[in-house]
Amino acid sequence: MIMDNITIEICAFSIDAAIKAQIGGANRIELCSNPVEGGTTPNYGFIKQAREKLTIPIFPIIRPRGGDFCYSADEFEIIKNDVIMSKQLGCSGIAFGILTPDNKIDLIRLKEIVKLAQPMEVTFIRAFDLTANPLEAIELLIEAGCKRVLTSGLAKNAIDATDLLKILVSKANGRISIMAGSGVNSDNLKILSNETGIREFHASARKYLPNRDELTDEWGFGQNISSNLDEIIKIRQIANEQ
Repeated sequence: MIMDNITIEICAFSIDAAIKAQIGGANRIELCSNPVEGGTTPNYGFIKQAREKLTIPIFPIIRPRGGDFCYSADEFEIIKNDVIMSKQLGCSGIAFGILTPDNKIDLIRLKEIVKLAQPMEVTFIRAFDLTANPLEAIELLIEAGCKRVLTSGLAKNAIDATDLLKILVSKANGRISIMAGSGVNSDNLKILSNETGIREFHASARKYLPNRDELTDEWGFGQNISSNLDEIIKIRQIANEQ
């Protein structure tokens, strides 16, 4: 069976990772900083360079810090400024999520961001997986005008939640795209697609590049993260042919 129109989004934490993702066949890039915190807003220079180097759509994550997705008034102002920056730099969309203190969709502020982001698309990120009632949450995301939702089906890995993901696809009924993410790779993409009907997938396909000297490691300056080009090529091939 040919799986036509499968969209592959790759999460990129560096310009090298983003370029390799495009070479490997990604359809879209979620641009992020700070992998240790699960991704925070990339800076102006990073987004600008990605826009100049890539031809595929770029969606910066708009997340001012790690931790929960309930934001203060000051943090919300930062979010709005970063949305405007992303629009001015010519991004195709943003990846964003916002919740109330009891982990429900913050519909009022989400609507404000969706309106501010126009004509950019808005992907609601895995803050969705913290909600207690995903079927209710889907309706709120549709009401807000989100284009898609990134979800693992409320599980640690998407492959462990195929039943719920299938239900979400049915509930969405084409009104919003369900994009599976968390643990998606070349080994399970075929299963996920066949069992859920999902047509968009989010993968990190990370590859850690060794530091050039031991002192960088000793002083704890971290590692450069790129994309695993071979893995992305495999993911693209599996998405194209089964």
